[in-house]
Amino acid sequence: MGSLGCTVNGTVNDSRFSEPMPWIGLYVVAASAACAIAMAFDAFHGFRYRKFWFPCKYFALNATTLTLIGVAVKLSVDLNTSMPRPQDQLAKLSSTTFICTAIGNSMPSLGTMETKELMMNVVALGILVVTVIVNVCIQLGTGVIYVFWIEHALIMFLMVVLFAILISSSLAIPVTKSYLDLKYNKKFVAAEKECRNNCNTSITRKLRDDLMRYWMMAHTCNPQFVTGRLATCIASGAFCLLSAMVLAEAILRSYLMPWCFTFCNGESDYKWSTTLILVTQSIAVGGGTIGPALRWFIAIKFMCPKRTKKSYKIGFSSVEKYWVQILSQLKDCPLDLRISGRHVRKLVHNAKNKALDLCILIQKAMVVLSKSVRLISIFFVSRLIIIYRCCKKLVDLVMCRNSIRNCNTESESNTNGKLDLRNYILHLEGEEELIDLMMEGDREATGHWNRMGRKEQPRYLIQLLEKLNPSRGFEGVQKFDSKQVLSLDFEEPPNSWALPVVTLTSIAVAISSTDFRPVKELIKCVNEGLKYIRVIENNLDIKRDLTNIRKAAQIVWAGVDLHYRWLDVELLEIAVQGRSLKDIISELSDIAKNKFMELRKNDVTFCLSYTPSKWPIKVLAANSMYRICQTLLLTTDNRSIDCSKVMFERLTAMIADVIGACLTNLQLAITLKCHQSTIEEREECVRHAIHLLGETEKILEILSCQQLMSSDPQKLACINEWRAVTREKDQQHCKSSPTSSDSDFSISSDLYLNIN
Repeated sequence: MGSLGCTVNGTVNDSRFSEPMPWIGLYVVAASAACAIAMAFDAFHGFRYRKFWFPCKYFALNATTLTLIGVAVKLSVDLNTSMPRPQDQLAKLSSTTFICTAIGNSMPSLGTMETKELMMNVVALGILVVTVIVNVCIQLGTGVIYVFWIEHALIMFLMVVLFAILISSSLAIPVTKSYLDLKYNKKFVAAEKECRNNCNTSITRKLRDDLMRYWMMAHTCNPQFVTGRLATCIASGAFCLLSAMVLAEAILRSYLMPWCFTFCNGESDYKWSTTLILVTQSIAVGGGTIGPALRWFIAIKFMCPKRTKKSYKIGFSSVEKYWVQILSQLKDCPLDLRISGRHVRKLVHNAKNKALDLCILIQKAMVVLSKSVRLISIFFVSRLIIIYRCCKKLVDLVMCRNSIRNCNTESESNTNGKLDLRNYILHLEGEEELIDLMMEGDREATGHWNRMGRKEQPRYLIQLLEKLNPSRGFEGVQKFDSKQVLSLDFEEPPNSWALPVVTLTSIAVAISSTDFRPVKELIKCVNEGLKYIRVIENNLDIKRDLTNIRKAAQIVWAGVDLHYRWLDVELLEIAVQGRSLKDIISELSDIAKNKFMELRKNDVTFCLSYTPSKWPIKVLAANSMYRICQTLLLTTDNRSIDCSKVMFERLTAMIADVIGACLTNLQLAITLKCHQSTIEEREECVRHAIHLLGETEKILEILSCQQLMSSDPQKLACINEWRAVTREKDQQHCKSSPTSSDSDFSISSDLYLNIN
């Protein structure tokens, strides 16, 4: 240990101090690569989903990315390591440029943050920016950075401008979010009224129109989209592109014109890792510039008017109120100071007002600067677009004049039949010119997601529901358990849609040991049906009273689907051991009863501690299995109990009835799915609802003639309420017609699953 720390003369032995430096360089490469991959995924996500404001899904401003950026800019803050070679000096520059790219890329993510989180992240980034700028200035003074002075100065200037733009945007974001959220709530009331009035069309057409309205509202108030179309965010794309061009210029000059520079001899302590750092960070800067640059270019292209007379109207205007509203509110707020002297309080109050006046002035200057960048960009880009359009028109006129005329007439006829969504576009002050552009760019999004959903329709479930007999209704909802079978406890837990389906399928697996093909087909149907049952229960169980029961269904189904196992009971072994169907069902009933009693014995107080809906998951599953098995034994005639095929048909019919009755709530679930979310999640929820409608259009058409009428449709979302409503209808029907017993519950052979 002593020989490693000191020499014989007592001096420090530093010969091995620099040995880990190349591996530290690899650490920098890994952090830079992680950021590059995240930014590339954001760009790919924007292209794939046609979100050309490139929202930040993977590379957002948070603790993780700030840590990665801090590691990636290690070379920029390294004050005393010699960097003599060209790649060493370029790696210093690429590390500094990397921060500009990160700021420009993460700008839209500011819209998803709460005020406190936003402030903390901006302050953390500010500390990093100040540290980098100070350290680079020190290195320029000490000679560690001895070339590319102009490039470093430009990059630091752009870094300061980008950070100032980020602060300016963050001051406006809370105000714009609250304003658009309030505007959304008002528009939503109007949209609901219009949706209720639109009752003359089919269910699927009505839902498509409703979702188109909700999509336009949710999309145009999406915080990332709002941030992405702010003047400051658009300007940040131009500055981010400029920083990448500075780095590209330095790299090209150093390798193509080496005579312009005088580099020192020697080798850096980072050795070969600096080349990897330079390559990785150059790729990160190049890939990370795609999003901000295209965000800037597309915004400028949209704002370039077709007529040159409007060229300057959009580009420059007064500063809107939402930019300075927070600062004005802080100025109006008095300070709560515990200072006895009146003159001191007055001095502090005046100092605060002067400071905020300066901040308001700087904020307005940043907004004007951003709009000036936009104006200059429009001036140059509009000329290119005008030239491009003229050339394109000339070619079209020469090559295909007739086809153009036909296309124009077709497009006019199509637009006349489209839904007018202008009133559902939420915009800020000064964005009036963008209404038509946002409507043209986003009105086809619902059609796109709807078509995507149609490609994923549940074909097994559709074939099962097509075999339902409309005249019979959903009798299985009433028949799967009987009131004559008492619960295993004094109280009866409420039922969910999923748990009876899962339990009936478990019994069907247990009785089908000879011919297993129909069971596999039934499991595919139930798998598809449970997907939509979960959507309905998650969106319509607002009180969350059935959480444990839904969990019980999910856990039981995982065992049945993957291992043909109900809890820890092998269903196929029961089928082999049983001599008859009655023995199999009786054994399942006994197993469920014993499990219930065992769990109750182990936890004597569970019935006192929990309401029935809060019982443990296995207890709920056991009680459901016991009741359904006893009902089958009680209501099945001798022919059905001796024939496995007839019993399987009966179970299949019950499963189809329960799933079909549940899916009549799909329309309500799809509508509610659009509104039970915050402003940050609203667009994603509406997108999922549109996709869900595409998947279930055929199901809605099948079940449209079997909707159960009720004064309160939300009552039918719960299976217990559904059974109560149908029981009332049956009692009213019984007054005018003879009653039928449970034994008359016959299943036609067309419900036997035969899915190709």
